[in-house]
Amino acid sequence: MPAYAYPPRKRRSDSFLGVHFDFHAGDDNHEIGKYTTQQMIETILQKVQPDYVQCDCKGHAGFSSYPTRVGYPAPGIVADALRTWRQVTAEYGVALFMHYSGVWDNQAVLHHPEWARIDENGERDKRLTSVFGAYVDELLIPQLIELAVEYGVDGAWVDGECWATRSDYAPQILSQFTRETGIELAGRKPGEPGFLEFSDYCREAFLEYLRHYVDAVHVKSPGFQIASNWAFSSMMPEPVSANVDYLSGDYTLQDSLNSARLEGRCLARQGKPWDLMAWAFSHKIDWVNQANSDRAPCTKGAVQLMQEASIVLALGGGFQAYFTQKRDGSMRTWQMDVMGDVARFCRLRQPFCHKQELVPQIGLIYPREAIYRLSPPVLFQPGDLLLPMRGVLQMLLDSQQVVEIVSEHHLHGRMSEYPLLVLPEWGTLEPGFRQELLDFVQAGGSLLVVGPQSAALFENELGICFNGELEPESTCWLEHEGYLAGLSRNPSRAVALEAGAQPFGRLFKDNDVTGPSQAAASIISFGKGKLAGVYANLGERYTHGTNYVARRFLADLVHRLFPQPMVEVGGSHSVDVSLGRQGGSLLLNLVNTAGPSGDPEVYTYDEIPALGPLSIKVRLPAAPKRVTQQPGGKALAYFYRDGVLEVLLPRLEIYELIEII
Repeated sequence: MPAYAYPPRKRRSDSFLGVHFDFHAGDDNHEIGKYTTQQMIETILQKVQPDYVQCDCKGHAGFSSYPTRVGYPAPGIVADALRTWRQVTAEYGVALFMHYSGVWDNQAVLHHPEWARIDENGERDKRLTSVFGAYVDELLIPQLIELAVEYGVDGAWVDGECWATRSDYAPQILSQFTRETGIELAGRKPGEPGFLEFSDYCREAFLEYLRHYVDAVHVKSPGFQIASNWAFSSMMPEPVSANVDYLSGDYTLQDSLNSARLEGRCLARQGKPWDLMAWAFSHKIDWVNQANSDRAPCTKGAVQLMQEASIVLALGGGFQAYFTQKRDGSMRTWQMDVMGDVARFCRLRQPFCHKQELVPQIGLIYPREAIYRLSPPVLFQPGDLLLPMRGVLQMLLDSQQVVEIVSEHHLHGRMSEYPLLVLPEWGTLEPGFRQELLDFVQAGGSLLVVGPQSAALFENELGICFNGELEPESTCWLEHEGYLAGLSRNPSRAVALEAGAQPFGRLFKDNDVTGPSQAAASIISFGKGKLAGVYANLGERYTHGTNYVARRFLADLVHRLFPQPMVEVGGSHSVDVSLGRQGGSLLLNLVNTAGPSGDPEVYTYDEIPALGPLSIKVRLPAAPKRVTQQPGGKALAYFYRDGVLEVLLPRLEIYELIEII
């Protein structure tokens, strides 16, 4: 690179907007680097003006797309494209990060079978390395140092990590497990003796692997910034215990809006800079039966990506979008016209939304203990286990509630900041955390537990008595306000209310109100607070069968427990509401969620229906000095009386903020 001084580049902690490229080089590639020119990269940077770019250097196949001296360069390299990426991004003052596949490395285990993990059948894995083995010291760490020192890149977005990690049943690992724990058996399947304990052992081994390589690279290159894709996210609901520089993940390419709603809320309270990555294209992937996949991707429209980005920005995070590289490593620069429009949309909102501090209202509980006890052999990939929580979240958000997702470590010492906590359909809690929740209610808080299995954890305190065994898959109809909604494949259990428990709603065995029924929910005073239970699972059913009866039922039950939320929004159920503070401003974030984002048959779209007018109430201790619509700074007429600010937003296109000072 030239000797002259380059413009300063933002660190990831200060970055807001990025663009990601990868192509997972393989032995089928030809002419890698031939068409990656300075002009191509300049076109990207000029159209998007990102804070950082992430591009490919090693994918899951294990081939490096640059001429590495450490790993296994792809056979089709004809020019060092990485040198060009670094030179041009440096000249423009744009940070350069690498897409690097970590645990998943086909070439590493091909050349070094001893680096592979041993699966539950005693076979060497053909894709995944062992987090107990030498791969981390002999390839991963040296290659990241090569990228930092020889190429001067700013950091790495390490893919194929926690979500790819599996337990390692190598004989030496099993012996080590027994020596260190005293447990003789390491079960190969859920339910077998020692399975949970060995899964926890392997989870901790991944964390040790992550801590080790992050620290080792930082010793050699302190400024090199590392994220392990999906670490300490919905896939790993625990405190950040490695010195990663930022958190990140790529949410689903379809039903992206709801995916971002969940994932952003899992990262927002983790205490690290964070961003989420949208797939900028859509198609169908059947991960089980690849023959059913539709591999003709369609690039998403700018409006579609703006809507997805808005969910992330409204929670204070950064945003990036993923575009695939051609098999020679070059880019389809026409797509940057789309990303340029998205970038301008985001930049207008950046001064108000980025790094805003969320204001606690409703906390949706995601307990580490529950998810790890229920997890299948995939150590950090809960998959469908998240559907119940995701459904309850969507019901609350579709009722314009302000909701965060919180785990045990988020709530220790600050539970009282949340007027209402909601425990979705988990069915297991660590005893000490259960007692903390009861202490919270005793002191005046409200707790809502959803589903018969979760309610059973608080049977005595709820003032209920379950009769008979749980029926894992039954059908019932939920009645609320005279309307009924069917809940199929729903775990059910007969329940009787004792003195003091007030019924709410009804559950029927048929789609008619003339037959026998039982309470759908109940509320009871407990100490200074309130405790409520719902005796049917709502979340998974709402995810796969959204219905307004269940939504209204839950919204009205929440209102009984939390009658005076800080914010109330009326006029549409297609508004995602979040509340934050930035400096001396209170920020009401309003995102339009209407449109076909959740339809699996719709790949791309270029418009969503505008909403409005929206009636808004905000409870404030004193009258505001001014109320403005951002971006743009348009003054909004408002009325303030008896601690309540009332304002009317005439129209919501995609994402607007109301700034209250």
